[in-house]
Amino acid sequence: MVKQFTLLELKDGKSATILRIDGGRGVIGKLIALGIRPGKEIRKVSSVFGRGPVTIRVNSAEFAIGFGMAGKIIVEA
Repeated sequence: MVKQFTLLELKDGKSATILRIDGGRGVIGKLIALGIRPGKEIRKVSSVFGRGPVTIRVNSAEFAIGFGMAGKIIVEA
């Protein structure tokens, strides 16, 4: 069985594969426009303790996304 968890639960500096995005059309559209889509490898660069932004790397691009948006990205290690 594959262990699934949100991007928020991934430890800083670790990589995972995106399984799905649990969100509405708006959230999914914004993430896909950034290249964040199922099947892609994502690396969590850093996060702020609490409810701050999460910095991620997809391909060679680095982004900061909000806490809520990061909680909608389901990954597997």
